[in-house]
Amino acid sequence: MDRLRGFARGGFFFCAKGERDLKAWAEWFYNSDAWRACREAFLQSKGYLCERCSTPDNPVVAKIAHHKTYLTKVNINDPYIALSWNNLEALCQDCHNKEHHRGERERRYSFDEKGNLVYPPYSKK
Repeated sequence: MDRLRGFARGGFFFCAKGERDLKAWAEWFYNSDAWRACREAFLQSKGYLCERCSTPDNPVVAKIAHHKTYLTKVNINDPYIALSWNNLEALCQDCHNKEHHRGERERRYSFDEKGNLVYPPYSKK
């Protein structure tokens, strides 16, 4: 499955570094009036709250209407995928980043409570 990597901000989509060739085929969609209206209405219907991490005690603002089924060159023209609220999820930037980078190996080192170096998990790709 083709995966578009990048981020959305203010109704615009920006591709991740090295994904510029994908931006060309999706740019028209993310800049279209149809997408902007759909995105805005959807986020408004969700109260601009992240569907994954927002709680009544800790509301987190959602600025991204994430496609659950990622858009591809093949399905971007299918309104049942590209513009359907059933395929959208209101996400904050952190949850959106986690969605698109899940399965990727953590690249940073960390330390445990005793100050010992904790290496990132090793995974074969």
